[in-house]
Amino acid sequence: MTTTETGVSEATREEERRRYETHEVYGEGLLAKIKEIIHEGNVRRIIIKNEDGHTLVELPVTIGVVGALLVPVWAAVGAIAAIVTNCTIEVERHDDE
Repeated sequence: MTTTETGVSEATREEERRRYETHEVYGEGLLAKIKEIIHEGNVRRIIIKNEDGHTLVELPVTIGVVGALLVPVWAAVGAIAAIVTNCTIEVERHDDE
């Protein structure tokens, strides 16, 4: 771990730049909301949870960026949307300086 001249570690600065959001959606709107979130940018990670708070899928940002990998991601999100009525999307974003 490295520290800056102010004595703040790089890990601490990295954590301070992270921002978290939560979105409640119904199954049929899940895929559209995921696409919207990815297109907004600065996304590190997307976590989809069911009504009970159990994690169904966690999507790292690298999957959202690489176009060829999007097809299986959309298929997985579409399958989740077909079986859940409401779910929560947790988004971890990274604020640029």
